Amino acid sequence: MPKSKRDKTISLTKTSKKGKLLKEQLVENVRNWCTKYKHILLLSVQNMRNNKLKDLRSEWNDSRFFFAKNKVMAIALGKTKEKEILEGVHVLSNALVGQCGLLFTNRKTKEALKAIRQYEEVDYARSGFVPSETIVLPEGPLSEFPHSIEPHLRQLGMPTALEKGVVTLIKQFTVCKQGEPLTPEQARILKLLGKPLATFKLIPLGIYSTKKGYRKLLYEDDAKENAVEKMEVDDETVTK
Repeated sequence: MPKSKRDKTISLTKTSKKGKLLKEQLVENVRNWCTKYKHILLLSVQNMRNNKLKDLRSEWNDSRFFFAKNKVMAIALGKTKEKEILEGVHVLSNALVGQCGLLFTNRKTKEALKAIRQYEEVDYARSGFVPSETIVLPEGPLSEFPHSIEPHLRQLGMPTALEKGVVTLIKQFTVCKQGEPLTPEQARILKLLGKPLATFKLIPLGIYSTKKGYRKLLYEDDAKENAVEKMEVDDETVTK
């Protein structure tokens, strides 16, 4: 039997290491943006969605959003006073904690913060999301579902049956409970029910300018678990 052309041995030792090159390119991009933009906003991310972020980037085509590993962003900015790319920016570098990103912009501070604070996009929750409400379905027919999906609903844990060709809950069913993280099955059920519980939003935590350095923005949680800004901001300063 002739040898297959696909039967080739590939040495893994000869493959290129793109990870290091990619990180170096990201660092170079950040340093270039530091010279082009007057302000750098530190943003906290809630319920990250790549498609929503893509839309946001289109709206802010005069600015640059940057999301990467905190370590990469910190190295780009400089973690110490000796290594910082801009005077005082190492303070911002050390504030990179948790899921966050950077916004490089020349927009006025007040305008930028207002736009970011007001931007929200509702989406379906994923596994691990903590809902702020309890959702209970009463016993009875689920006429919004076709009969063909009934076996799948049972696989997800819903007590359903077909009654005269109609998907029916044979008893009351709790989809999710307030304060308890969603399982993959619960997240799937909520999507099938058309109930988006998650909100993609960016919360400004701090702002850096070449004139005033890094200033932390103070927030406190309101009853709706959303962050409310407690500062008044002008074009260059942040004051209580």
